[in-house]
This record gives sequence, C-alpha cells and structure tokens, in this order.
Amino acid sequence: MKIVIVGGGIGGLAAALSCANAGHEVIVLERQEKFTEIGAGIQLAPNAFHAMDYLGVGDRVRELAVPVNELRLMNGISGGKITSLPLGEDYKNTFGNPYMVVHRTDLYYPLLDACKRNTAIDLRTSYSITGYSQTSTKAAVNVADGSSIQADIILGADGIRSSIRQQLVGDGDPKVSGHTIYRSVIPMENVPEELRWNAVTLWAGEKWHFVHYPIASGKYMNLAATIDDQAVVPVTGKDASTEKVINAFINLDEEAKRLLHLGKDWKEWVLCDRDPVSNWTDKRVTLLGDAAHPMLQYAAQGACMALEDAVVLGELLKGAVTENVPDYLIDYNTLRGERTARVVEAARYMGRHVYHATGEAAKNRNAQLASMTPNDIHSVLQWLHGMRPNFFGQELNSISITENQVA
Repeated sequence: MKIVIVGGGIGGLAAALSCANAGHEVIVLERQEKFTEIGAGIQLAPNAFHAMDYLGVGDRVRELAVPVNELRLMNGISGGKITSLPLGEDYKNTFGNPYMVVHRTDLYYPLLDACKRNTAIDLRTSYSITGYSQTSTKAAVNVADGSSIQADIILGADGIRSSIRQQLVGDGDPKVSGHTIYRSVIPMENVPEELRWNAVTLWAGEKWHFVHYPIASGKYMNLAATIDDQAVVPVTGKDASTEKVINAFINLDEEAKRLLHLGKDWKEWVLCDRDPVSNWTDKRVTLLGDAAHPMLQYAAQGACMALEDAVVLGELLKGAVTENVPDYLIDYNTLRGERTARVVEAARYMGRHVYHATGEAAKNRNAQLASMTPNDIHSVLQWLHGMRPNFFGQELNSISITENQVA
C-alpha cells in the first residue's frame, strides 16, 4: 500500500520506518524546508527503547544517550532529598531496558538516517497541508498550492496543532495548562564539578519545579524550570531574559539556584495539551503522537507514546491490503486509545500532586514517597515503563483480528 505521513518529527519518522518495514511505500511530507529538530533534553524510559529496538535504531540512540544513575526528587525550597529511584541493574532487569536522557536531536537524527537508508521511504520538504479528502477506495492530502497526493492511508503526525486533526476531530485550539517552562542548554564545562550530577534531578517547590540532567553524551547540561503562573496565551520558543527566569524562582534552594544562574539564552513555552478523545480515525485517515494525544511533560512520555504508536501501527499493517484499511485503523485507534488517555491523565495528575504540590499536600507527598522502596516504585511504574515488544503482540491478540490482517 501507499501511505502518506503528514509531519516529519519524531513520531512521523518512526511511523515511516514501521510502515516501510511492514512492506509498504511511504511518503513523509514535512512543512519546513528541511528535516530537522529543535528543542532540548528529553527523557527516554524503557518502553521507548523497546520501540526503538523494534524500529532498528535503539543501539544508535544508546550510543548518543546518557545512562543516568537515578531519578531524584528534591525539596526545592529547603534542599534535601525527598526520594530517589536508582536506575541500575535492578531497574534494567525489571523493565528490560535502561532509562536514559538525550538531546532531542540524538533521537531524531538516528530515525532520520534510518529513513534515508530505506528505499521504501520518500522524504519531501516544504509541503504545507491544509486537510484531506477521501473516497471508499482512496484518500488524499490537500496541499496549500492546490495540488493533492493520493494514498491508501493518510497519517497525521503533524503535532499538537495538527491540520489533519482539525478536520478529523475538530476540537479547536489546544488546552492551555497555565504553566510556563523556561529551557536552557549549557556546556558541561561551565558547570562546577560538584554540581555535575549524573541524575535526572527535580527540585519541587510550591507551584513550580526545576529539573536538570546531562545530555549529548554528557557534553551539556539540560535545564528546565516550570512555574504555574496561570498563563493563558500559548507561547512557543520565545526568548526569555535570564533576569525573568531567576526572578520567577527566587525561593529556589541555594544549591539548585547555582545551576539556574548558569543558564543562558533561555527559551519560553506555555505548556498545552488536549483532553483525550475516543476516536481519532476517519476511514482511511488516522492520527499519531501529539496529533492524537498531546500531553504535558510531567510523565516524560510524549516521545515514548509516539514511538509506541508507530510500532503498533506497523504491526497491524503487516500483510495489510487496501480493501480493509478502515478496519486496521479502527483496531489501531482501539489499541492505543485507552493507554494514551491514561498517560495524558497521569501527566496532569503528576503535575498537580508531585511536581507542584503545596502546603499539606506537599508534606503528604514527601511522606508517602519517602516511605516507598525501589521495588514499590517499580510496581507503580510497571504499567508505564514496562511496555515490551511481546506486550505489543499481546495487545494485538487481545481483540478480534483475522489472520490476514496481522502477519
């Protein structure tokens, strides 16, 4: 079959690989003039590496990623550790893969390189897509210049403000969270030796938090500071002054403040997500990643969910024939809908009750987390971090799919 993917980000490229590996011809349409990725650090849990291994890029990403030793939750005002989760052999044995951190480009370019090597994938730039049309046998994307491109399947992987979603779901603008995040990436050589912690460290305050960890093979430190400032206007990558950032986190513990003060060239975003929807499929058209289920950062699972989407879709399309496309896409929506909705809600919950708790709620959080052993935390995370390749198969077998639909 011929599959057109709208959007050349992490999710779009992962889906291109998965669908091409399933035996189909893929065209990826990117709005920008070149395939590239911006941004800063992201965290990759074992479920992301399970998906990347399936796609054939796991080893390359591991070479570029940083294997952090632990996840640490600190008291952002008074200092001191609330709890930590070691990420050593016990964690890797439990979940089957490591927890690592990367610069977004260290995930993106291995996917892009793999797509370039795959002769079944056609990468095209400077395509602005306005919507889609379809008949009972074909679908087509509508290009801003008035042309169209036909396919058997249209996949919208064009992000939180997806033009495909706008037509398919029609739920308007994203939901503004009221939280502003400031991001900076600094050379590790500028960080004092005693602050070069090989950990994802989160300093939790009252309606704010500060996170830092090494990225780019340890050459840089990623800084991200978020505050619940009741922002109502979406902002994406706007320049922010160092003075503005420092003043927003004036109560930050002195040790953490030393790192915050090292930040340069800060960029500002106002975080958005969308309420989960039960259906993101329209006959021969479906959505993936942030176009389907955009989520807040607090579960560190946005990229992980897009990678999982790609794997499940590819598995469903092995041996697929064009006549049954609507059935395959309904199955994909069914398989991914409940899990991704749960992650969207989990991210919101963690933002309120873990990252930004105040008063008695913060005290209760501290007491509860401090009482938990690593095994206790493993049990809590099993449903999220424990998504394995054989579980993808179990998901596919959990509903009625005929043998000619799944190879």
